[in-house]
Amino acid sequence: MQCTLLPKGWIFLALLPASTFAQTPLSLRQALEIAQRNNPQVKTAQLQVESDALQHQQAKMNRLPTVGLFGSQAFSAGRNINPTTNEFVESAVSSNNYQLSGSVTVFNGMAISNTIKQTNLLAESSRQGLLAAKQLVMLSVVQNYLAVLVAEDQLANAVRQTETSRAQVERTQLQVNAGTVAEMTLLDLQAQLANDELTVVNARNTLYLARLTLIQTLNEPTQSTSDPNSLTVERLPVTDPADRYYPQTVQEVVKNSFDVMPSVKAANLRVQSEHLGVKVARAAMYPSLTLNGGLSTLYSSVGLQRFVADGTLLDQPTGGYVLVGGQQQPVFATAPGGTFENYAYGEQLRNNLNRSLSLNLRIPIFNNFLARNRITNAVISRKTAEVALDNARIQLRQGVEQAYASLITAGDRYKATAEQVRALERTFQATESRFNNGTIPSVDYVLAKNRLDAARLNLIQARYETALRAYVLDLYQGKPID
Repeated sequence: MQCTLLPKGWIFLALLPASTFAQTPLSLRQALEIAQRNNPQVKTAQLQVESDALQHQQAKMNRLPTVGLFGSQAFSAGRNINPTTNEFVESAVSSNNYQLSGSVTVFNGMAISNTIKQTNLLAESSRQGLLAAKQLVMLSVVQNYLAVLVAEDQLANAVRQTETSRAQVERTQLQVNAGTVAEMTLLDLQAQLANDELTVVNARNTLYLARLTLIQTLNEPTQSTSDPNSLTVERLPVTDPADRYYPQTVQEVVKNSFDVMPSVKAANLRVQSEHLGVKVARAAMYPSLTLNGGLSTLYSSVGLQRFVADGTLLDQPTGGYVLVGGQQQPVFATAPGGTFENYAYGEQLRNNLNRSLSLNLRIPIFNNFLARNRITNAVISRKTAEVALDNARIQLRQGVEQAYASLITAGDRYKATAEQVRALERTFQATESRFNNGTIPSVDYVLAKNRLDAARLNLIQARYETALRAYVLDLYQGKPID
């Protein structure tokens, strides 16, 4: 008897319609797989796994540089600068500006590396949390599955008791008709038969509720709860507790459970993650170094033409005058000759292209104690995770100890009850024989039968209680169900 995740091959059984459940007995393995797939807590844990895996992926991507492209279209009127000549012009200007920039972190106190490690541990902790959620579902399914088997055995036992009482009533009726037995004896037996029939009704109701509980645990949309009696389950090969002792001691089970139980593993990984979280918080106290680069260019409508010299020199009046012999003479300046040509859009962008590269160092001096408070908060989170780990170990140890003690007591109760049943069976046989011979009253017969019936009921309960505790101990050690 062991518990673990089920192979994917069982999934097709979970897709059977409700009518098929009524025809094909549901095995424990199938019930475990169906419940694990449909349980809301398991689904939530699976989504948490996906979320933490995405965070880990993003943490690794943070090593890559960031690149951005910027573009703008602007229009202005009035006094502007001609980007071609850097001269002021009185004109309406339409312009474009384009920038491509990138940045990569060279050093930031190992924050990126530690964040990658931290998110990896968180992702693994979530995966263990998913396994822990599935184990809780497994425990609930096993308990409810065995409850159905107990109810079935109790019903079968009640039916046998009723058949025995009915046969005795029919036999006594013949004797009353023959005048060999008093009618009072028949009335006592008829009352016992009515009591046994009530026991059958109660047993059927218990079985109905047990099946309903199991169906609700499966949470299978195609499995209707309108008729839980349509659900049948396979019988389990439960070993006789009188011949079985658990192979490990309680100390060995506790030790093994600490090594394999997902709940403890998840808590331990969370502690390791919070240790790295403190390092990530402390990184804000260290200098950071970033490498930045960029390309930029622009276009302006006032720079659509450019002057191209042809190698000639021209004298052009400057508009000034000088006095020569008391007369004003114009002042000429020599300028290169040439023509104006259109400045193409793409060529203007190429000519205005600017390249930049910078290495930036940032040294934190004072930030309103924000970094120190983050460190303190990270330390508190680490201590909280450590307390959670201790609590997970305590709960696991207590669970193992309780399950182990329950197994021992259930086994002892089964042995004692089995001896009681054997003794009461011999007593009842003798009492029945004497009653049939008319040497004892019906009250003694009824009392002997009731004691035997109660003992058989206790035997059924002790038998499955022992099996359940053994399943739990196997589950705590991560063993698969056989």
